[in-house]
Amino acid sequence: MYSQNTLRNTFILIKSLRKPVSNVRGAFISRSFVSVASQKDNDEKGPTGIVLMNLGGPSTLEGVNDFLTRLFLDPDLIPIPFQSHLAPIIAKRRTSKIQEQYDKIGGGSPILSWTEKQGKAMEKLLDEINPKYAPHKSYIAFRYAPPLTEDAIIHMKKDGVKRAVAFTQYPQYSCSTTGSSLNELWRKSEKLDSERSIKWSVIDRWPTHPGLIEAFARHIKTAIKQYPSDVQNKVVLLFSAHSLPMTVVNRGDTYTSEVAATVHRVMERLEFSNPYRLVWQSQVGPQPWMGPQTNEAILGLGKKGHNNLLLAGITGLRRAESLNDDPIFIEAIANIAKDHLLSGKVMSTQLKLRCPKCNKDVCQRARDFFENQII
Repeated sequence: MYSQNTLRNTFILIKSLRKPVSNVRGAFISRSFVSVASQKDNDEKGPTGIVLMNLGGPSTLEGVNDFLTRLFLDPDLIPIPFQSHLAPIIAKRRTSKIQEQYDKIGGGSPILSWTEKQGKAMEKLLDEINPKYAPHKSYIAFRYAPPLTEDAIIHMKKDGVKRAVAFTQYPQYSCSTTGSSLNELWRKSEKLDSERSIKWSVIDRWPTHPGLIEAFARHIKTAIKQYPSDVQNKVVLLFSAHSLPMTVVNRGDTYTSEVAATVHRVMERLEFSNPYRLVWQSQVGPQPWMGPQTNEAILGLGKKGHNNLLLAGITGLRRAESLNDDPIFIEAIANIAKDHLLSGKVMSTQLKLRCPKCNKDVCQRARDFFENQII
């Protein structure tokens, strides 16, 4: 029997809004097949590279220090004074604590294995639905852990790639994430491909793509069904996204508005069946960040009578499953890549527009690099 208090004390946490059900085929894409002639012609041109860009994570405990050092050395992500000197010190101090956290989930981050699975499934589907640019081959360019951006470029050059798409795996754009990866791609291309043998275009954001929204909505519905039927429509949905320093937000970064757009579309798909909030996680350092922080939101609601959950004081807290290799999600990213390739566009109109208060020369130079590509 559930008391009225218990009915109020049910929550579901929807995480990983930055990245990534039933096997629904053809829900968002139409299929065609590669002819022998078109496949042969495209083989001679080399594969079309689809570069999946993401933050990455250490696959082993031994890789944690290098991962943190690269992270704290990135001024696009964490601008700190005397960065080249302080970053290694901060990373060393944090390494043991972060190693303990990774040890609890199996000794390393699973993001590489999931990205590899997503890439292989996507390239197979792309060869079917986009014969004009087949064969497609996926590459991974993580920002802070192997395989790094330079690894992807070197691999592509060995494979004879002449046409590549920089495909952010952050659905919502931020200068701290996608922007940092694109800046790094420009820097490494200038060094490793000075002859510009690879022609690039960019998929820089996709916050409201129907396939992404559908995948999130289905995972939320599945999680809600874990609750008793008389409680399900009272479950509070907490959409938890990575936070940003307010200095970045006030500079004009579009991330927060694009995350909110994703949340709103998901709730539209769910017909606003439940109360919900957008909360933020992973604040680092003393400066103000976007709030409320996820843990603060949970504790704040706990003080209002929602209790009895270990560490947080909340009853009935659950987490929706990550998208991982969900077939609908794979179809979504394949469809995004196909539509981009067929559009003939190098970059979006939004990417051309820098933040109103941005004063970083690297941001303009990276945009110039991509905008001047001839594909």
